[in-house]
Amino acid sequence: MGSTTTLLTGGRVYSPAAPDATAMAISGDTIVWVGQDGPGRALHPDAEEIPLDGAFVTPGFVDAHVHATSSGLHLAGVDLTGTLSAQEVLSVLREAARKEPDASVLMAHGWDESGWTSSRLPTRAEIDEAVGGRPAYISRIDVHSALVSSALVDLAPQARDADGWSAEGPVTAACHHALRGAARAAISPQQRDAAQRSFLAAVAARGVVSVHECAGPDISSWDDVAALLDKTGPDTPEVVAYWGELASDAVFERAKRLGIRGLAGDLFVDGALGSRTARLRAPYEDDPSHRGRLYVDSDAIAAHLVACTSAGMQAGFHVIGDGALDAVIDGFTRAEAEVGLRALVAGRHRLEHVEMIGTREAEALTRWNVTASVQPLFDELWGGQDGMYAQRLGTERAAGLNPFSMLAATGVLLAGGSDSPVTPVDPWRSVRAAVNHRTEGAGISPRAAFTAHTKAGYRAAGVNDGVSGTLVPGAPADYAVWEAGELVVAAPDTRVQRWSTDPRSRVPGLPPLDPDAPLPTCLRTVRRGVTIYAA
Repeated sequence: MGSTTTLLTGGRVYSPAAPDATAMAISGDTIVWVGQDGPGRALHPDAEEIPLDGAFVTPGFVDAHVHATSSGLHLAGVDLTGTLSAQEVLSVLREAARKEPDASVLMAHGWDESGWTSSRLPTRAEIDEAVGGRPAYISRIDVHSALVSSALVDLAPQARDADGWSAEGPVTAACHHALRGAARAAISPQQRDAAQRSFLAAVAARGVVSVHECAGPDISSWDDVAALLDKTGPDTPEVVAYWGELASDAVFERAKRLGIRGLAGDLFVDGALGSRTARLRAPYEDDPSHRGRLYVDSDAIAAHLVACTSAGMQAGFHVIGDGALDAVIDGFTRAEAEVGLRALVAGRHRLEHVEMIGTREAEALTRWNVTASVQPLFDELWGGQDGMYAQRLGTERAAGLNPFSMLAATGVLLAGGSDSPVTPVDPWRSVRAAVNHRTEGAGISPRAAFTAHTKAGYRAAGVNDGVSGTLVPGAPADYAVWEAGELVVAAPDTRVQRWSTDPRSRVPGLPPLDPDAPLPTCLRTVRRGVTIYAA
């Protein structure tokens, strides 16, 4: 018995196979035809017809960098992203502790002092008072440093002797990893499962059909990523899992057993600019005594690349600062000398973030076929002359960050993601941010930005069939349906500005381009022919 065919009609289908398509036919888990309504009905007379009523159909989005459990915990936890002072942080923490007095550990996320009038942070004594003496883990927005309570430190007393310890302020580096691990260990399996399920449901509602989970020993655990993979199925977004740990026989064996795609993702070469842990060539503008931290040197990077390339597994690294990128480039150069260019290219390795990069380094990445997994919302949040980047680096160096146009022009594959919970999973907003870069000339075209968040996500994970992430016959039926509409612009001449969610459009009011326009609303998300979200 053959698969049932579904025919979508009366919409706008974004397909390179038929630029004027209004209809699409799906059989089982595969797109079998795109075109106009009339021919569609004639060619598929027995299909179940679903009217789109003018809605727009796109490939489903891929988020190329997420942390599912911490994102789910953030959805259910204490949100500090809108706070503007130490006192406001303490007020939110105090109210959260009052509402849930019996919770084992208080998880809060999102403070960012770079946007505060005063950069004074809460002291540990103030935090202890606000949370009532309970364990509390309060991560900065970049999740590379955190404020913690004394009770949490008592759960991991060895953290006091670790690199990055502070008796009053934020903890960083190895100390942060130890205390984050203590907070994670205090979360019950039930809390973890609920967090993962809520995250998968939330991203499906954003039109996302696939996420790249960047797990690792400093971020989550083997049990955590195994639980996430176990609960994914035909009615959830796909999870492509990476594990950020240096290669060894034991790590390879466990990763392959779990179905891990590569030893990549957040394998930290350095930290983040906001926490001043990204490794720089020159000192920070606002801390001239400091150049950040280098967690993995070029010898270890080269050895990891050689091992992964030889094992047929993707390798990759978290790298933000230009000093860390120097170590990565040196590591790739050494690896090429050992395994050869052809093998290194075939490895399809990847780098996460790659924020501080010049043309020479980009040309090297292109030569090695390295994907840059980038987060356009970083620039929206922290770019510009008065943003956090400028505070940390000065305006001249900050203007060179996240150079999407240069990377694309050089031939580097860009895969768009969120680094959730650092920024939200909001793919249309991310597309818009990639186009409207806060440094003039650094943005990319709407088509390139859309491709980075769809087709490129599959290529970044090693899927190079040429059709995944597009709506063409033979492609997997991974798509999203978006609300159609028009925007009435209040203006003296009372003109009406019509907009379309179609990336082919060059209308000035295209929602992903105009920061003042509403972003599209997802009506339905379908993965491999199965509806995983319906409004």
